[in-house]
Amino acid sequence: MSSRFENKVVIVTGGSEGIGLATAQQFAAEGAQVVICARNEDKLKAAVESIREQNGRCEYQVLDLEDTESFSAMIQTVAEQHGRLDVLVNNAAVTRHRTIEHMTLELWRKNFCVTADATFVGTKTAMAIMAEQSNGGAIVNVSSSCGSRATIGVSGYSAAKAAADSFSNCAAMEGAANNVRVNSVVPGSVATAASEAAVAGNEQIQDAINKTIPMQRSGRPEEVAAAICFLASDQASFITGVELPVDGGKLAQLYVPTTLI
Repeated sequence: MSSRFENKVVIVTGGSEGIGLATAQQFAAEGAQVVICARNEDKLKAAVESIREQNGRCEYQVLDLEDTESFSAMIQTVAEQHGRLDVLVNNAAVTRHRTIEHMTLELWRKNFCVTADATFVGTKTAMAIMAEQSNGGAIVNVSSSCGSRATIGVSGYSAAKAAADSFSNCAAMEGAANNVRVNSVVPGSVATAASEAAVAGNEQIQDAINKTIPMQRSGRPEEVAAAICFLASDQASFITGVELPVDGGKLAQLYVPTTLI
């Protein structure tokens, strides 16, 4: 394993499971001091233990990102305690699936509170810290193919992800002069506990989804983590304002009925 993040300080939101946990594990394996946050303390403790068992350095903060003031304060505290902040990964999201007919304004806003609002607050806070550092910093926002393509029942989540994508690109323009890079990764279907819950554990539904993906399978959390870590590393030092799909080719796919092939 490389040491791309030796002595770097990294915050990963939603870091207790899924893509967030895989990302925290990779950063720690490559030498970073990692701080993860999420709402469930038991899952956070288990995540930290799994990282420390592999000799990684990791701390946790119990935090509901709907409380954006506390999120901003946490970022500032981490930077003060460790003397710097090199990477912020805005991974946490809230999803409320409803058709538009059954979507209330309250549920609509619930989709935005973490996916868009916390991404804004986290990016704003981190940019200010990183702008004062000689080497700047990197922010990676975790989006979704739902922010680029439409489907039934996820209008609120899709709109929130699209908003976060556009915001990320604007932040990249504003951060560039201070060597603060802002990029997004765009996962498609990824095998996580959340995705399993979305299909209620129905393997037939998951198989049908996989068959629509050019690579004929869902992604793995560590595959998305690898893309996040690349964008956060010095290997991507001249990359900012990018939306990188990690989706097995799904976003690039033009659908043609198989009967025509």
